[in-house]
Amino acid sequence: MKTRLLSVVVAVLLLAGCTLPGQARSDGRPVVLTTFTVLADIARNVAGDHLAVESITKVGAEIHGYEPTPGDIAKASKADLILDNGLNLESWFTKFVESAKAPHAVVSDGVQPLDITQDAYAGKPNPHAWMSPLNVRTYVDNIVTAFSKLDPAHAADYAANGKAYQAKLQDVQNELVTGLAGLPKNERALVTCEGAFSYLARDAGLTEKYIWPVNAEQQATPQQISSTIEFVRAGKVPAVFCESTVSDKPMQRVVDATGAKYGGVLYVDSLSEADGPVPTYLELIRHDAATIIAGLTGRS
Repeated sequence: MKTRLLSVVVAVLLLAGCTLPGQARSDGRPVVLTTFTVLADIARNVAGDHLAVESITKVGAEIHGYEPTPGDIAKASKADLILDNGLNLESWFTKFVESAKAPHAVVSDGVQPLDITQDAYAGKPNPHAWMSPLNVRTYVDNIVTAFSKLDPAHAADYAANGKAYQAKLQDVQNELVTGLAGLPKNERALVTCEGAFSYLARDAGLTEKYIWPVNAEQQATPQQISSTIEFVRAGKVPAVFCESTVSDKPMQRVVDATGAKYGGVLYVDSLSEADGPVPTYLELIRHDAATIIAGLTGRS
């Protein structure tokens, strides 16, 4: 019933010739729609001025359990291309694209997935591949290919923009590795609320521990908190962290039980507003790298 209602809304809007936000730009640029703000920013760095790139979800939104609105479906019906992350991140995406005729590209294609190892999600790929700057280099390759197919006249520009952006991604990776150099093995541990940092931890040589695997779980169980407390105590982990889109109360219980420092807020699923702390992906990943380095090493 819900799907039929969305389809009716889209049909009425299109028949009425309505101009929707993000659609039918007066400058005539093709419209690219991404599933969340992080992808939109990465795509804009490749697009330059040639394409209009927008995100379905808004800043600060939780991506895992998102439900598309009639307005989202209408926007997609006018898009020239849709980009999604893949790796089961957008559980709502299959039904979404059934209502949209635009072609779409999966930007994580070619990334070697890491599986979630705990709870009901065990064995499924961890979707947060963009939390590795090295993986985002692959995202950029896929975006360059999709944009060049959409707009062949500017293929050379997309390739050049992608190459320049990939160099910046490598710089962030180098900063992270250098900042953590010399940290004792037991302290090379990244403890977070959500298991969103598997790829970053792997690339930085950190052991990962999280309270829950995916934010969709809403609440931490006593077993999850106890397991995290045991891990922090055993390794004498100096600091723990939590993400911006969830409450840090479960992690504060770990802090109280272990004496570890609360290292601060990490950003994953969403950028901030332009005047906020992480308005771009590069600022997001740099913020997280600096926060992790400061928390684990004690250096600002």
